[in-house]
Amino acid sequence: MAARNTSKPDEQPATATASTSEQPAATVRTQAYAAGTGWDVGQTAPEDAFRALDASGTGGPVGPVVHTHPGGYARQIVSKGGLITEGVRRELDAAESENDGDESAEG
Repeated sequence: MAARNTSKPDEQPATATASTSEQPAATVRTQAYAAGTGWDVGQTAPEDAFRALDASGTGGPVGPVVHTHPGGYARQIVSKGGLITEGVRRELDAAESENDGDESAEG
């Protein structure tokens, strides 16, 4: 025996009409939201970051990361409001580890 469809042809379930008028959450782009301010990758820098350069001619970075130009030769790692990229984070980490090593050697 064949099953009979007892619903009326012009009736639709109530959930179908409600879901078609709302925008699904999956269509909202995550790029539209800022990651915030901070020193993590993807965030915006809260202030400038500079590192002094060796004046003896090698041009290598020396000293800690500072947030105002140290005078003389210096490299700006990131400017205020700039995006913290993996390269910027790597430079900040390298400066921090070099300075931690200098302090422990003086110890």
